[in-house]
Formats: sequence, C-alpha cells, structure tokens
Amino acid sequence: MRSEIAGASSATFAANRAQGAVRFDVHRRDGATRRGDLHESGSLRVRFPSPEDDGLSAMFVNTAGGIAGGDRFDIAIAAGEGARLTLTTAAAEKVYRATGAPARLGIALKAEAGAHLAWLPQETILFDRARIHRSFDIDLAEGASLLLCEIVVFGRAAMGETMRHGEFVDRWRMRRGGKLVFAETIRLDGEIGDKLAKPAIANGGAAIGTALIVPGDEALVERLREASESFGGEVGISAWNGFAMARFCAQDAARLRADMMTVLGRASAVPLPRLWLN
Repeated sequence: MRSEIAGASSATFAANRAQGAVRFDVHRRDGATRRGDLHESGSLRVRFPSPEDDGLSAMFVNTAGGIAGGDRFDIAIAAGEGARLTLTTAAAEKVYRATGAPARLGIALKAEAGAHLAWLPQETILFDRARIHRSFDIDLAEGASLLLCEIVVFGRAAMGETMRHGEFVDRWRMRRGGKLVFAETIRLDGEIGDKLAKPAIANGGAAIGTALIVPGDEALVERLREASESFGGEVGISAWNGFAMARFCAQDAARLRADMMTVLGRASAVPLPRLWLN
C-alpha cells in the first residue's frame, strides 16, 4: 500500500512540474535582422518588443512564475550570418525550494560568421533549499561575436532572506570554429551559506556573476580594468583563447548589477536592454 501511495504521489508531482521550450533562429535580410522559424511550448514564451533598424531584441517570459524542483526549460537560439540579436528576460528569474529532483535549464546558443549575439538576462535568484542544474552550450563560428552575462543571487538580502542550503550546478561549454575553447562546471551544494562565507569562495558575498566577451584580448582587459576604482564588489578580468571574461562577487545584487553594467558598457557598443535600466 505504501509503495502504491508513493508511486501515485511521484506521478502527481511529475505531472505538475512546469516544462517549457523556446527555439528560434534569426537571419539578416535586406540590411536588417529578421526572425525565422519559432517554436514555443509549455510555460516559456519569447516576445520581440519593438522593431529595430539593424538588430533584433527578444525577451523571454516564464508564465509559470518561477522555477521549482523538477521543472525543465530548454532554449535554443541560432543567429545566421551577419545577424544581430539581443536576448533578455522580462524579470529576474526565481528558483524556489525543491523537495525532490532539481530543476533543469538548458541553453544552446549558436552564431554564424559575422553574427553578434548578446545574452543579457536579468539575475537568477535562488531561494533557500533551491536546487537547479543549468547548462550553456555555445557554438560560435570564426568571426562571430558574443556578449554574455549571468548573475546569480543566493537569497533576497533586501527581504532579510539568505540561502543556507541547496544545490547549484552550472556547466558551460564554448566552441569557436568547432574548437573547444572554454569548459567549466561549478558545483555548490549542501551547506551553501557556509561555503559562500569562506574567503576562497565568496568571502561572505551573496551574489556572483560572469561576463563572457568574444572576441576579447589584453587591450580589452586593460580598458575594463580602468573602471576598477568604481567597482562596489570584487571583479577579476582576464583574456585567453581569443575571448575575455570578467568574474564578479558582491555583498548584494544591486552592487553586482552596477559593476556588471559598467563592464558591459565598456566591453561593447550594444546598448543594454531597457528592462535593465528600470
């Protein structure tokens, strides 16, 4: 009897998990970037707020109102030769407490020669006991460019909330011209709050971020470091394998977001999404 009840409970849990997927491509036609085929399913949607002279902007909306344990979301975006695309989210994404399986988020980005892809979502906020596995698979042709940022916040400091326990697994793989140029997997689990307090991890910081800039070199690194006196948190910047990366750590999301905006503004002429400026 107990096994039957447990099985029914698991089936009910699985049936109530949110799933969503967005897949689309963009192409350059008649001097402008235009949307190609679009596929949407489940609770994930994408909107194109306004037409632009050259590039195209897209905004993701999660109608589920957040991410919970067992949810699954997949995004696949392809920018054709010479296309320009900026992607963001309608709001910060919230990842709620999970009592069972982790949520899973898979993101695949592809850009052909001469294309520029900007992935600029608002921050991801992890609640206490949240569990999420996230993966980025980035495929860039030679001559493609990328501006990518991600901010992760552990708890809502403004609400007096902290993340003490949970699981955060973040897997990144980037290929350029078919060659693997960056691979990294970050895993924080168990007593995350205690781990973030350690000097070698976050020194008590509650927000971390990464900006990935392709192409990137030492000249770009020096230009970004010129703004170091204005940073409110810790920022480390380096370049290798033809790209640059900035790592961020701050006591709160507002400070990190300000540092991120400074770096992105110096790294690229692409304007930040208007939602970032509200």
